[in-house]
Amino acid sequence: MAMDYPPLKNIRGFSWMGVNLGIKDESLDFGVIASECECSAAGVFTRNNLPGAPVIVGRENIENGRLQAIVVNSKTANVATGKAGIEDAKNMCLWTGEALGFDPKLVLPSSTGVIGQRLPIKKIHEGCKSIAENLGSSQEYIEKFARAIMTTDSHPKWSSNSVGNATILGIAKGAGMIEPNMATMLSYFVTDAKLSSGDLQDILERVVNKSFNRISIDSDTSTSDTVVILANGLAGAVDAENFETALTKSAMQLAKEIARDGEGATKLIELTVSGAESQRMALQIAKSIINSPLVKTAIHGADPNWGRFVMAVGKVFEYPVHLEDLSINFKNGGLVLTVDAEKLETETVDLDAISKLLQNQEIFIEVVVGAGKFSETVWGCDLTKGYIEENAFYTT
Repeated sequence: MAMDYPPLKNIRGFSWMGVNLGIKDESLDFGVIASECECSAAGVFTRNNLPGAPVIVGRENIENGRLQAIVVNSKTANVATGKAGIEDAKNMCLWTGEALGFDPKLVLPSSTGVIGQRLPIKKIHEGCKSIAENLGSSQEYIEKFARAIMTTDSHPKWSSNSVGNATILGIAKGAGMIEPNMATMLSYFVTDAKLSSGDLQDILERVVNKSFNRISIDSDTSTSDTVVILANGLAGAVDAENFETALTKSAMQLAKEIARDGEGATKLIELTVSGAESQRMALQIAKSIINSPLVKTAIHGADPNWGRFVMAVGKVFEYPVHLEDLSINFKNGGLVLTVDAEKLETETVDLDAISKLLQNQEIFIEVVVGAGKFSETVWGCDLTKGYIEENAFYTT
């Protein structure tokens, strides 16, 4: 169910690598992004109360808005590892800085994988020693990095857009433990545009809120969520508004692809809640629906059980919705099949037609909750046996 990807274009001044260190198996598991010069930088991190060591160290290193490299390992998350884990994350930065010849404070660390296990730090150290000889700027090297950060992802994820003379490239991973709240979700953007770190931070926070914070696979907010952007300025200044538009487009594409690639998923769900009295009301109800296991399993089985949507709307206690104001629109292009909850008579709803629509790989649903002017759109996926099989034996 993977999307059609744009061609990978290198960004001026950036190099990439992805190699196998044998952390878990023979797949790529260690990656680096490096810039030839210092970059303006911005980041948004998990709001989980028990963040991983790399998040703690990363927040410290990005505090002054300057970075030059990102170092990532997969297969082991370095979460719940105490002071030793913090030291391991700092050493990843130290050794990367030594290999590239700059201050380790200019390096941001990330780790993703199993929680509660120390990093195989000797393997990481050996990997850092080989960074310089393994870096490259061609499409091959970018794709290797994208594969090195994967865990249960079925494929690498990237998105590219242009703004003026500059280019934005985003690389992401994520397939489970996804409900970002700033899953495991990591996303790295690089650009040769010139912007200040302050402008980057403001832009990134708005972009993340409209994209990554609008997806959910399993309602679990990871301990490792990280979205970072580096701007080395080699293409010169760009219009900030146009840059935000281009970055939003890239982030939305990656966010949808993460939802589409949910563990075991076979369908991408786009859900809009409209007619709400406030933005918060629309989002709360949308999240209640997209996170409902009963809704997600019904969609997987193409079961036109619209009553599950009624349940999911009704359990948002903070925002009661009157039944006479509630309707559910199942959409496919110009076709709209509407269920009016209060006026429903069984013979007025074509359940077979709804079931047929739910067999598509992309599902579009609108839930109208009143006559208000606010709406929100979120993305998720169906819940399948594959998700259970993936997670029931994740560490075994």
